[in-house]
Amino acid sequence: MSGLSRIALALVIIGGLNWGLIGFFRFDLVAALFGGQDAFLSRVVYGLVGISALLCLRLLFKPSEEIDTVNDRHSRYSNPNLGTEFGEEPDFRKERDAKSKKANRDKKNVK
Repeated sequence: MSGLSRIALALVIIGGLNWGLIGFFRFDLVAALFGGQDAFLSRVVYGLVGISALLCLRLLFKPSEEIDTVNDRHSRYSNPNLGTEFGEEPDFRKERDAKSKKANRDKKNVK
């Protein structure tokens, strides 16, 4: 996430908290801090929060990099060749027998 997106998200969070205070307690924190709703600084903050909300709209429709990375990792380590009822199953007995024969030969060579 870019620096501009982080700032916009922070301002949207501030605006959301302010709206929560207005809704639950009828207290406008921005107006209280900057001299009322009609004060110049209050209007600047309200405008910045509105612009930030418009910038954050693109975050809503942007695919998450974290989700993409998890999917990439999953597909990298998953086994795409899943056996079916028509597929051949590996015969591990051959491998086991070969290892036991080699072990027997090694024992004979050591003596």
